Amino acid sequence: MSEKSSIKPVLGQSAQALNYELPDERIAKYPLAERDASKLLVWKNGHMEDATFHTIADFLPESSLLVFNNTKVIRARLPFQKKTGAQIEIFCLDPAHPADYQLAFQQTSRCSWNCMVGNLKKWKQEPLERLVEVNGKAITLVAEKLSQSREHVLVEFSWNDASVDFASLIEASGILPIPPYLHRDTEASDLERYQTIYSKIKGSVAAPTAGLHFTNSVFASLKKKNISCAEVTLHVGAGTFKPVKAVTIADHEMHAEQFVVSRQLIEQLLLKEGKLIAVGTTSIRTLESLYWLGISILKNANQLPGKLHIEQWAPYETTDQQPAKVVLEALISYMDRHWLPVLIASTQIIIVPGYQFRIVDGMITNFHQPQSTLLLLISAYVGNDWQRIYRHALDNNYRFLSYGDSNLYLK
Repeated sequence: MSEKSSIKPVLGQSAQALNYELPDERIAKYPLAERDASKLLVWKNGHMEDATFHTIADFLPESSLLVFNNTKVIRARLPFQKKTGAQIEIFCLDPAHPADYQLAFQQTSRCSWNCMVGNLKKWKQEPLERLVEVNGKAITLVAEKLSQSREHVLVEFSWNDASVDFASLIEASGILPIPPYLHRDTEASDLERYQTIYSKIKGSVAAPTAGLHFTNSVFASLKKKNISCAEVTLHVGAGTFKPVKAVTIADHEMHAEQFVVSRQLIEQLLLKEGKLIAVGTTSIRTLESLYWLGISILKNANQLPGKLHIEQWAPYETTDQQPAKVVLEALISYMDRHWLPVLIASTQIIIVPGYQFRIVDGMITNFHQPQSTLLLLISAYVGNDWQRIYRHALDNNYRFLSYGDSNLYLK
């Protein structure tokens, strides 16, 4: 049976197939005092066991390779006030000009971003201004609306001091976005706790929350068991919170996100001896997209760097069954031909039941929202057992969503 035909029954399903009742009191509004004190539900081939996250090394196969998403959440919510007193909030989603995250943050006079805008009806065409203090200097930050579409508003930011870059401006003036389902304002504690301890590369508007449980103590326990660690970068977009509201799963439009993978990581994947465990759905999405990027390059080696993209249904529209080793070697050859130290691409893939995982052997993740594409991904790995897993968690006082407890899934 082809992969495409194996997912047809799933695509015809209503999003209600992903639904479960999540009482508000089971959503963790705040993190625990200690990151690694959260509960850990271990699922292995249908067997479930309750544990605590600081013991996770005990459940991981020796010589495993854990892959983390090292993205860092930015202070993406920028509040402005019109002269009339109306409050306008500009939520930066992803850079447009320049489109590269690092280049956008390095700009010293202007840059434009695709944004969501709160109270958009009150913002006509006039520029918005606000004073921002950066290193003791008063900087005037200006926001101008360039265009508007159904998905976002294109906003150009400009400022009057070339000694200050955009990264410094939003760090000084922006608000860290926390998930909307927390139903509270961002607090000082979120500035630390809504980041992983290994976050490095700025660009996300939501944290890769599976990684929030890791501590230096946990990393030390991994090292004792000869478990290696590696990193990828995928900047998490606001689309991660978008529920599946389409009539059927097939009608859901998946959001696109940029990912960055180093040559060293690909070499680690080729040389690994044990299981590959992805930390978080964003790492899963990156690693599996890497496989399909390699398939695309094997089909068309003339694709240009900077234009690499994986379409939503690409994994289900090909009959190619290349071994992961062949695909990874093709990626390294492509990087060598183009003198690339890293691969930068965007992915729109959606992982649904019937999907065959090409790179990932197991996963660490949190408990996800009803009717979410993240829950769809989990069900692709554990099948309908996700319902039993989530019922067990609800019956045993697990905490849900971003600041909640954790899962380890293994086969």
